[in-house]
Amino acid sequence: MTSLDSGETGETGQIVTVTSEEELRRITGEATDVVLRKDIGHLDEHARDFIAASPFVLLATSAPDGTCDVSPRGEEPGGVLVLDDHTLVIPDRPGNRRIDSLRNIVANPNVGLLFVVPGTEETLRVNGRAQVVSQAPYMERLRVKGRLPTLAVSVEVRECFFHCSKAFRRSALWQPERWPERESLPTLGRILKDQLNLEWSAKLIDDDLRADARENLY
Repeated sequence: MTSLDSGETGETGQIVTVTSEEELRRITGEATDVVLRKDIGHLDEHARDFIAASPFVLLATSAPDGTCDVSPRGEEPGGVLVLDDHTLVIPDRPGNRRIDSLRNIVANPNVGLLFVVPGTEETLRVNGRAQVVSQAPYMERLRVKGRLPTLAVSVEVRECFFHCSKAFRRSALWQPERWPERESLPTLGRILKDQLNLEWSAKLIDDDLRADARENLY
């Protein structure tokens, strides 16, 4: 373990960090046999059904220097293709052209996926190796509203397992009565204006963002 001076945090007391798996295990204990065996390493019927019902997946990537990125991906249910027990494909829809995830995959193919189904507290975790695809026989199946994606992310599945409901229960994510009032949070237009010192009004930025979301989803 490592002790740190807590002066940087503005709080009193000592901060102790855990620096080895052995220390972690002493604190957390060992996982049960069922938990260790739940990674089935492929997409079975249950995983396929969950992916088919999921309109939202988080894509985690990392650059060669270890810096990480998590990108949300939204589709109509069934928009992520499952080609076989070890391959799935996520279309890359129009975005802001930062291409953080795609740049990372080109340099480091290891990815993590978290599939979410609204109202369902369990999630599906899939880990594997990805490729950025520009042409493939299945690209036509990714067409939406007459538009094809220019790129897709193909993932070779190496780990696959369901995650329990505790995070969603703690967060009460699906309970509308626990949601904050939208008016209590600034709009993205206000945030961008303040953070980037933009000359345009927050309303104008919000209007442009809404127009882009309407016209450039696909």
